[in-house]
Amino acid sequence: MGVPQDQELKKPKSCLGIRHLQTGMLFLAMVLIYGIRVNISMAIVAMTDSATENAFDWSMQTQSIILSSFFWGYVILQIPGGELAARFGAKLLLIISLSVNSVISLLMPVCAYYGGWKAVCACRVLQGLSQGFVYPSLHNLIGKWIPLHEKSRLGTIIYAGGQLGTALQLMASGFIANAWGWPAIFYVNGALGAIWTAFYVFLGSASPQSSSMISAEERLYIQTSLGQVGEQKKLKTPWRTILTTPAFLSLVFVHSCQAWGFWTLMTEMPSYLKQVLGVDIKANGVMSAMPYLAMYLLSFPFGFLSDYFLKKNYLSITSTRKLNNSIGMFGPAIALVGLSYSPAGDVMMAVIILTVVVGLNAGHLSGFMLVHIDMAPNFAGTLMGITNCVANIVSIMAPLAAGAILKDESDAHEWREVFYISSAIYVAGNVLFLIFGTSETQKWNDPDKDITEGNFEVKPEKAV
Repeated sequence: MGVPQDQELKKPKSCLGIRHLQTGMLFLAMVLIYGIRVNISMAIVAMTDSATENAFDWSMQTQSIILSSFFWGYVILQIPGGELAARFGAKLLLIISLSVNSVISLLMPVCAYYGGWKAVCACRVLQGLSQGFVYPSLHNLIGKWIPLHEKSRLGTIIYAGGQLGTALQLMASGFIANAWGWPAIFYVNGALGAIWTAFYVFLGSASPQSSSMISAEERLYIQTSLGQVGEQKKLKTPWRTILTTPAFLSLVFVHSCQAWGFWTLMTEMPSYLKQVLGVDIKANGVMSAMPYLAMYLLSFPFGFLSDYFLKKNYLSITSTRKLNNSIGMFGPAIALVGLSYSPAGDVMMAVIILTVVVGLNAGHLSGFMLVHIDMAPNFAGTLMGITNCVANIVSIMAPLAAGAILKDESDAHEWREVFYISSAIYVAGNVLFLIFGTSETQKWNDPDKDITEGNFEVKPEKAV
């Protein structure tokens, strides 16, 4: 399994390979997964519009239950998803996730008509349950397919698909509903997901070793870079060691803090803009999509610059991840304070600041998100499952905390308390990550070999 010390890392002559095909397929998977995840937030507006025929008379409380029901199922399979990906292959789990979500999307209108809001909730719970496989599977696949030299940019491309999917869904849903009715939103998502699944069955692969399309040259390049040459062993997960490693616990904490800030923005911004600034951002799909488009676009400079810094030996892997994460969390923390003092009625200023907040947050995609893979590529899916499980529990708590603070949603002073808390949590999460976080491969990643064996690094770690 180890790489001989004199093994030379030779990059394939072709600039595009099967690893790039896998990257493209996983990017599209994220676009579709997030499109399905957020489509209900736009569709429910049309579904409950009294001006349309056969509208549903659902109260705001009922709508809130529907909107939150996805996460009831989502948190359940995060940790099992990482273990199942390691045991049965992440490709299979990703196919199950997309196919289940696609079928349920196609059935959603029928369920709504004949089963009411309870049936819609049941559908969303099932979609969330199957999407619990997604992040552990993606981390598993990135850990096996993406060479160390290319991990920042290709990994960022994959995860940025979620932001593009969110933006496209917000922009397209209104047009689709106006042209063909709200059921078409679910039909389009379901059809696109089914098409992706069909292609991935034939084009996807759980690892370079199991791919029949990859060249021997490219396979050796990937395996040498990741220290995976030779027979791949199935390792027993060292649960106690993982859960007592300070670096990993800091990863759980920073992921949870990121989730708090992100979902506070996602769930509370429309109310803030409507109640305090006098604009309903939900009424304008393009406006509500702008912050996520900014996050998508800014993710590429972060990823490409990270790989460039590593290639030129300007920064160590750990320092590069921490720099990106600091921009991705300190930046939004500062911008949130600025947003809380945005002048009443100045919608343009508020939207610009909101776009900056979410846009800068792209830094975390090439920050702590990739540290799971750096620390333990053999258990990347499991690590991601643990941190994402805790983070999503926190994401459910964040809007509840905001609701407890906001006695009067039109009071700018109460909103400042919400923003101050989110800002402080962003700062606390990154500070702890700066102190304890590391991208050095952990000894428990492979207990049968020394940490210096079989782990090709771009350059030795150096102090910065």
